[in-house]
Amino acid sequence: MNNRLIGKLTLVLKIRMTVLWAATTGLLILNACATTQLHSVPLVSSVDPTHAVSASAVTGESDLKVMTLNIAHSRSDGFHQIFQSADTAEKNLDAIMAVLLAQDPDVVALQEADGPSFWSGGFDHVEYLAKFDSLSNYVRGEHVGGPNLSYGTALISDLALREPLSVVFSPGLSPLTKGFLVSTIAWPGMPFIEIDVVSVHLDPFSSAVRSKQALELVRVLQQRNRPVILMGDFNTDWQGEQSALRLITAELSLKAYQPDNPELQTFPPLGKRLDWILVSGQFEFVSYAVLPDVVSDHQGVVAQLALSESIKKTF
Repeated sequence: MNNRLIGKLTLVLKIRMTVLWAATTGLLILNACATTQLHSVPLVSSVDPTHAVSASAVTGESDLKVMTLNIAHSRSDGFHQIFQSADTAEKNLDAIMAVLLAQDPDVVALQEADGPSFWSGGFDHVEYLAKFDSLSNYVRGEHVGGPNLSYGTALISDLALREPLSVVFSPGLSPLTKGFLVSTIAWPGMPFIEIDVVSVHLDPFSSAVRSKQALELVRVLQQRNRPVILMGDFNTDWQGEQSALRLITAELSLKAYQPDNPELQTFPPLGKRLDWILVSGQFEFVSYAVLPDVVSDHQGVVAQLALSESIKKTF
């Protein structure tokens, strides 16, 4: 049995186990999701949204470094988080923080980011990561909540995170509720340039569901009417049937880095590129890389962004 087949079987088992758990305790959880407002403020807001200033803001540099990572409930590449201790979850988060410190991003988008949950140690994983001084601002959006259960997407940053909004996709579309979190930052050294940064997690099962979720995302971001840096686990590649990626980029006039490049795979179990960074036309990719570090079943993606020449000429 080859490694790719083993990876597929492991992924199927993980999904089936999660769905089975949702079915057994599911009525409570799904009811909680169903009563959640579609648009709600994040469960946790910035620790201190005023004190942090990025190094680039101090030096006057104009680049912005961003990163996205599905942290898989802090189980690393283990089978399921319910089978590990709180100490193991902390050690896995320490490994994630080591990657963040090495990469030194200004903004990080997280998916499968847990608040206090029975299956992952009973503590807030986002708050744990944000205790480090380099990324002490954070917002966490709860997309699934139930008895002693909380998880969703998050943003952590060395920049102030303003006007945060957590959005749960319409309940009933999928057995695993997903959503996104958006917050506004100022471009380093240029506070009059405001950008919406987004951490999103789309459905893993259905391209049709992903397309519906994509349209919900598009509507919210169009209403906010700012340039966008959209990051996360899209659960699809560029070539996928009815790719939600292509739908989002078309509707919001975003661009992806080398979307047809087969070497930018981010999900080794299936050999697919599921994790992306998409940006508005006001920004240019200076660099883009998939990180080799094994801290999740997904690999992190990091990009260095610059303002486009056309935007610079307007200021």
